[in-house]
Formats: sequence, C-alpha cells, structure tokens
Amino acid sequence: GGEAIFVRTDVAQAAQVEALVQRAVGEYGRLDCAFNNAGIAGLPVRMAEVPEDDFDRIMAVNVKGVWLCMKHEIPQMMAQGGGAIVNTASVAGLVGSHSLPIYGASKHAVVGMSKTAAVEYARKNIRVNCVCPAVIRTPMATGGLGEHSPFLDAAIAANPSRRLGEASEVAAAVLWLCSDAASFTTGAALTVDGGFTAQ
Repeated sequence: GGEAIFVRTDVAQAAQVEALVQRAVGEYGRLDCAFNNAGIAGLPVRMAEVPEDDFDRIMAVNVKGVWLCMKHEIPQMMAQGGGAIVNTASVAGLVGSHSLPIYGASKHAVVGMSKTAAVEYARKNIRVNCVCPAVIRTPMATGGLGEHSPFLDAAIAANPSRRLGEASEVAAAVLWLCSDAASFTTGAALTVDGGFTAQ
C-alpha cells in the first residue's frame, strides 16, 4: 500500500483542473507522473445521426479535458525538472470507428496532442505518451449489460485474442510508461489491444 486522495473534477472545467493539480502538488510536493484517463463514448450512432450536444460533450471531456490537464501539468513538471504524462486514447484513435464517430475523432485528437506535446517538451525532460486500448472490461464498456451483449460479442469476435482486455493490463502499460524503465519512450501511442490493430 500507499495513500491517495480523491478530488472530484470535471476535466472540461479549467478552474477545476487547475485546482486538482494544485491539490496534488500541495499534498505530495511534486507531480512526477499524470494519467489523464477521463473519457466518455456517447451514443452508438453514425456520423449523420450524432446530436450536436453529444458532439459538444464528448469533445469537451475527451479533447478539451486532456488538453486542460496537460496545460496545468506541464508547467509544474517543467518547474521541477521533468515528469511523465500518459493520456488515454483508444484503438478508435488509430483506425476508423464504426458507430462511435465522435468518440473516434476525439481519440484521434488525443493521439495527436500527445505526440505534439512529446515533441514540444522532450528537451524539458517531460515524456508524453498515450495508451490505445481495445474494448476493456469496465462499466463504460459493459454499460450494465453484463458479460454478453451484441456490442461485447462483436468486440470479442473482432479481436484476434477473442476476449476483452482487463483494466489491469492497461494499468500495467501505464505504469511502465510512467516509470524510469520507459525513459527513452515519448510520443508513443502504445496499443493494449490483443492484436486488434495488427489485422
């Protein structure tokens, strides 16, 4: 064990994100790594059927939220001599996304922002990477539907490993990217996808 604090934060709100980073630094004295993992998927509809408010909320959380987090994390890391940031993207940020078009677009943006920040801050000893999971067994994926639903069955059938990923498998990748073992890794979009994007 260790200890942790919880700070309820809407990542789409600049003042709340700034307060979150300040609280973390106030509690622990520095910010060695940050894992920006908040995200929403939206309705499973096609591009022309997406409601405008759905578009706005997905972009606010998934894109603006990641940008705001990095905007406030990076200055702290620069002041202390470095750090590591990991953003959650998705395999939907690497390939086309059937029936989740705005989610896919938002995750493409996360990949792009991560790579750009990696290039911009490499000489400041700040590494920025993203993880790109396939469908992971989480409440967001199961939606309270249990182990079997048309969505999950299709995700399993489309994956070479014929299973869902586990949150612990994504966590292991994030821990590695945050660690000194990944000291020469920056700007990467690391897939944790059971081979999905290798097809």
